[in-house]
Amino acid sequence: MSQIPATHSPDNEIVSSRIVHAAIDKVFEACANPVHLENWWGPDGFTNTFEEFDFRPGGRWKFIMHAPDNGNYQNECIFSEIIYPKLITWDRLSKPLFRMELSLSDIAPGKTKFGFRMIFDSPQECNKIKSFVINKNEENFDRLERELKTMI
Repeated sequence: MSQIPATHSPDNEIVSSRIVHAAIDKVFEACANPVHLENWWGPDGFTNTFEEFDFRPGGRWKFIMHAPDNGNYQNECIFSEIIYPKLITWDRLSKPLFRMELSLSDIAPGKTKFGFRMIFDSPQECNKIKSFVINKNEENFDRLERELKTMI
């Protein structure tokens, strides 16, 4: 991705969110700790092999997503911003290219609004995956909720 457009609009974004029943620090831990993240990242049926997870601005996240149909998808990202416990932002270096803003908001004791904001260079790039990624993000959120229940 060359650079996020200075002015972006809903035409080049995919936004998904959910309220989860867990404290914000626990949800952040599920995102920041590769032991947990590896368990819930991706749509239903996918598993992950993390090759590198350097959780800091400028750090790399390299992993392979293994699809239930035996497909393997190499992913590489660079973390750009981390604000505990509210925001994790990264840029994908593998296609499809986009900036991911993972946001967390403390809305009540034991309740966190959790969201993905995927920002693409153009509406054309966004539209290539928009038709199916919204449902896949919901599957991802389901998996996050299951992982949160396993965390002490």
